[in-house]
Amino acid sequence: MLMAGCTQSEANNGTKVAKQDTTQKEWALVVHGGAGAISKDKPDSVKKAYKNDIDKALSIGEDILSEGGSSLDAVESVINYLEDNPRFNAGKGAVYTHDGNHELDAAIMAGNKRKAGTITGVTTVKNPISLARLVMEESKHVMFAAKGAEEFADKMGVERVDPEYFDTQKRYKALQRAIEAEKGQQSSLLRKDSRLPEYFDDYYNDKYGTVGCVAIDKDGQLVAGTSTGGMTNKMYGRVGDVPIIGAGTYASDAVAVSLTGWGEHIIEAVSGHTVSAYMKFKPASLPEAGNYLLNKVLEPGDAGMIAVDKYGNTFMDMNTEGMYRGKSNSEGDREIAIW
Repeated sequence: MLMAGCTQSEANNGTKVAKQDTTQKEWALVVHGGAGAISKDKPDSVKKAYKNDIDKALSIGEDILSEGGSSLDAVESVINYLEDNPRFNAGKGAVYTHDGNHELDAAIMAGNKRKAGTITGVTTVKNPISLARLVMEESKHVMFAAKGAEEFADKMGVERVDPEYFDTQKRYKALQRAIEAEKGQQSSLLRKDSRLPEYFDDYYNDKYGTVGCVAIDKDGQLVAGTSTGGMTNKMYGRVGDVPIIGAGTYASDAVAVSLTGWGEHIIEAVSGHTVSAYMKFKPASLPEAGNYLLNKVLEPGDAGMIAVDKYGNTFMDMNTEGMYRGKSNSEGDREIAIW
């Protein structure tokens, strides 16, 4: 939600003071499918496909929340759908590591209970967000990594797949381009501020892509969830921001936040917690806190962010060129956007 009486650009520029909307919504949710240098020159068919995917993801969450379901169920189900969709860098569409494998991360957090579950480096779990939820609800720990996460998956009986299930030709080509770039043959791709031609959109977004969902339900429970294949050509054992509670995924009794972008920078800024703390200690509204993170803390091109506060106010913005995103609430406010 924008600052009262002003446009998003005015909000970003800080030309008006945000006014907190305390009208309680019955439910609200926001979805993202990754941020980065998304070219506006993409074919209309591609734009339509992504918008349809976000529309479907929203519909899944809307059906659950409007029927009185929990925000935990909504967030998990929305992300399951995105994990199964090869257009996104999570689950089936996960990117390749430098060694040609897939290492998946996910996290979920229920803010009102301050409970979280995360997994990192799994290679055979079809839907990592579901395993992360089981870590939160069925274990005494917060995070399981690699082999340990796989063993926990064995115990929980979650659906497993051969590692080859995650293979896609699109992501494999992105890996080859990344390796060539690393050798210096397209070195301009590695400059964050470079203007990339449309051909390299996938490379850039494979570096920044993630999927996420935040929601509040009729009981006021705030939940944030995020899932990712990580960064194309990432080194062995690299862990990004998604499974780091307080960085790419965070929820408190005031706000639920999911981020997508340059994981290392999101971690260094403790981004999710920064938004929550700014709201509490400033104090500030959700738009003020979101714009503070994106425009004062992080650098241009670093990240996109979605969030929902305890009143059901929503935020979805980025300091990248674009972000696949959508929002909806019980009052019928619904929006899907890329740029």
